[in-house]
Amino acid sequence: MSETGTETRPLVRQLPDPSAATNVRYNPSLEELRELAAPDETTTEFGSASYVSEFRSRSADRTKNAVDDDFTARDHALVEEAIDRTASTELLCIDRLMGRHPDATFCCRLFVPVEYARIAYAWAGLFEPADGQDPDLYTVQLPDFDETAIRVLPDTGFTAVLGSDYTGEAKKSFLRLFMYRIKQQGGLGLHAGSKRVRVRTDEGDVRTVGQVFMGLSATGKSTLTSHGCWLEDSEDAAMLQDDVCGLLPDGSVAGSEGEGLYIKTIGLDEDEQPELYEAATDESAILENVAVDDDGTVHFDEDRHTANSRAIVRRDELESADEEIDLGRIDQVFFITRNPLMPPVARLDEEQAAAAFMLGESIETSAGDPERAGESIRVVGTNPFIVGPEGEEGNIFHELVDILDVDCYVINTGYLGEGAVDIGVTESVAILTEAARGTIEWTDDDRMDLTIPETVPGIDIADYYVPDHVDEYDEALAKLRAERREYLARFDDLREEIRTAVY
Repeated sequence: MSETGTETRPLVRQLPDPSAATNVRYNPSLEELRELAAPDETTTEFGSASYVSEFRSRSADRTKNAVDDDFTARDHALVEEAIDRTASTELLCIDRLMGRHPDATFCCRLFVPVEYARIAYAWAGLFEPADGQDPDLYTVQLPDFDETAIRVLPDTGFTAVLGSDYTGEAKKSFLRLFMYRIKQQGGLGLHAGSKRVRVRTDEGDVRTVGQVFMGLSATGKSTLTSHGCWLEDSEDAAMLQDDVCGLLPDGSVAGSEGEGLYIKTIGLDEDEQPELYEAATDESAILENVAVDDDGTVHFDEDRHTANSRAIVRRDELESADEEIDLGRIDQVFFITRNPLMPPVARLDEEQAAAAFMLGESIETSAGDPERAGESIRVVGTNPFIVGPEGEEGNIFHELVDILDVDCYVINTGYLGEGAVDIGVTESVAILTEAARGTIEWTDDDRMDLTIPETVPGIDIADYYVPDHVDEYDEALAKLRAERREYLARFDDLREEIRTAVY
C-alpha cells in the first residue's frame, strides 16, 4: 500500500532544525563523538574504540515499510511518537553523503540521543561529510523506546528505529532507501560488493573487468571484494564497494559508502584476510560486540557477545580500496552461495542468472537471524532490504544483464557434499582472477546440467567435481531443483522464462 494516513512533507518538517534547536548538537567531529561515547568505550590494545550493544543484530521481524506492509494506525502512531520525542530529547544530528554518482547521491540525516553517541560515531565513519547539502533521507533512532519497532516510509525517505541500539539498523535504514531510489530511476539496488580488476591477457594486453559480488552476510562477500588477488606489476584489483551499490541502466555501478566498511570480524584471519585484518587492528577502527578483555586484548575468534561481531574500518586503511567508489561498467556478476551441491563455480545464461538472483541461496547468519544461523535459506537478490514486489526485481535484473551483456556465475565459497572438500579463499580468488583474464575453459556437464570449468589455471578442478563427493547425488539434485521450482512459483509477477530456468 502507499503511505496513506500521514502527511509526508509536514511530518519531516516536524523534525528539529539542527542548526537552531537548543536540544541538538549538530555535526560534531569524529573526535568529539568518540569523546561523547567515552563512558561506553573499552580501548583496545590497538588504541581503537570498542563498544558492546544490547541489540546485536537487526530486528528483521519487527521491521515494516509502508510500501509492502499494511500500516495500521499504531504504525503511524509509532512514527509520530518518534518525531515528537525529538523535540525534548538531547540529540546528536549527523549529516552524511551516501554515494558520489551524479544520479545516485543522497544526503542522509541521523538523529540519535547524545547518550548513544557510539552509534553516531560508528555510523558517521562509513559515509562522507555532507558539506551543507539539504537532507534527502532521515532516520530517528531512539534506543530507549519501550518497544522494538522499525518503521519505514520509503516515499517520504523516513525511518524510525525504536527500541534498538544496534548500529546496523542506522546503516541499513539509509541503504535500504538508497536501493529503493535506484529502482525508481530504472536501475536496481544490489546488496553487493563491487571491484575493478586489471589483468593481462595471453596477448599481453591489459584487460579491465568490473566485477560485482552478491551474497548475504558472512558468505565471503567482503573477503572476495577486498582481496587484492595477489596481483603484481601491471595487474591490480581494487575494491570499490563492500555492501550496497546501485546498478544503473547505463551499466555503471554506483557506490554508497565512501569512508568505511562495516565488516564481520568473527574468525577474522590474518593469513587469509590480511587487508581486512590490518584495517580492523588499526587505531582508526571501531569495534562493535567484539570480544575485548578489560586490558584491551582483542579476540576476533571468540563469540563472547555474538557471532555477529563487527568492525567499522576505514577505506584508506585497505591497500586494495580504490579512491573511487563507482564502477564504470559491470562485466561480471558472481552469486555467492554455500550450497554443498554447487560446484566451486558455474557459468549461467541470462535466464539462469535471473533465477539465481531470485533464489538467493545461502546460509542464514547471525547478522540476519541468530536463532537460524547455519540453516539453508533463500533470500531474493540475497537482499533482505528490498522495498516493492520481489518478482519485479528479478525481471529488472534479467533485463539489465541481457541488455548490458553481463557474464554471470554462481560461486560456492563453502564446501562440497558433507564437508569432505572445503573451497578455500585461495581457490575462490584464483577463480575470480582467471574469470577476469578469460582463461577458464568451460564445458557443459550433462549430469550436473551446468556449464562448469574444464580447466582453471592453478587449480586441479577435477578434484572439485560435486557428484564425486555427494552420496546419491542425482536424487539430491532432483530434490534441490524441485525445491527451487516450488520457491520460484511463489512470485506471480516473475516472468515465466525465469521461473522455468532452474539449474
